[in-house]
Amino acid sequence: MKFIVSSGLLLKNLQQISGIISSNAVLAVLEDFLFELNGNELTISATDLETMMRVKMEVGETDGDGKICIPSKILLDYLKNLPEQPITVLVNEEDLQLDIITDAGKCRITGERAADFPREAAAEETSELTMDTETLLKSINKTLFAVSTDTLRPAMNGVYLEMLPDCISFVATDAHRLMEYKRTDISCPKEDGIIIPKKPLSQLKSHLPSESGSITIRYNASHFFVNSDRFSLSCRLIDAKFPNYKAVIPQENPYHLTVNRLDFAGVIRRVSIFANKTTNQIKLNIMGSSLEISAQDLDYSYDGKETLSCQYTGEDMMIAFNAKLLVELVSNMDANEITMELSTPNRAAIFKPSTAEDNVNVLALLMPLMIGL
Repeated sequence: MKFIVSSGLLLKNLQQISGIISSNAVLAVLEDFLFELNGNELTISATDLETMMRVKMEVGETDGDGKICIPSKILLDYLKNLPEQPITVLVNEEDLQLDIITDAGKCRITGERAADFPREAAAEETSELTMDTETLLKSINKTLFAVSTDTLRPAMNGVYLEMLPDCISFVATDAHRLMEYKRTDISCPKEDGIIIPKKPLSQLKSHLPSESGSITIRYNASHFFVNSDRFSLSCRLIDAKFPNYKAVIPQENPYHLTVNRLDFAGVIRRVSIFANKTTNQIKLNIMGSSLEISAQDLDYSYDGKETLSCQYTGEDMMIAFNAKLLVELVSNMDANEITMELSTPNRAAIFKPSTAEDNVNVLALLMPLMIGL
């Protein structure tokens, strides 16, 4: 098996799927890339048993088809330090040797048998829907930050896709905050719900910007599949029941605060510098059309305060939040102005864009902190 390829192009494709590979894999072959040459098409795969990702690329001057597993770390390290140039790759499947011939010399890497590489889960009895690539990327970006890292709550370790005949919702929560991104311009084959783990979605997020047009999503009872012309991803779904997130969204929040999103985020970042590093508590004191944002750290006698103009309907109120969670939530919205819906200082606050996009509904929820903590 032989082919010629640009070193930079090969490195780019390897890096796109290298994030799937675990550094402390239980099997040596899980630290490898699988190379499969068929004519002028080279398919490269990576897996950690839970997720498999493949990319396809065109290569030149091929001689014979074949397969081999190549250790990922040494191959990536070599290509990163190799100047951009055409390289010739020769593979001897019998003694599992891969030779890379460059303008200046040659290197040899010993691989493993392709037969030892795990097989991809079969896409059987799947439901299917098509989505614009940009829409899928935005849906992931808007929710992935709110996924929980608490392994004791596996149902929250991924993004929940709630599918209805006339819409699809991407939902994530870590019990302190919740993000729902709903599209009403996408039709789903049936009413359903699946939980996709964070890791494959992170890999998908990094790959999607290079794609254009539409993308096909398929799923069954145990796996999730994404396919395009150049890449594919499959992963095991989280086998758990997602919390009834709609039950925690307050239905009656009579007080509404509207503020410029960028100004609000900027003040939070500056004032939070003076917050206690354990609680990250920041206080919002709302008085008519004035919003005072303050923080203090009594241990070091630090104190910060700024005032921002706003539009507010309701009784004067002081409410506290975790500054890190608040600024991350606000930064993940696109609107020039956002509206906070409030009721009492100990009930969850709802955040929405003041002006909604066509066919898009965005809702974020953040639990408050007790004043003084």
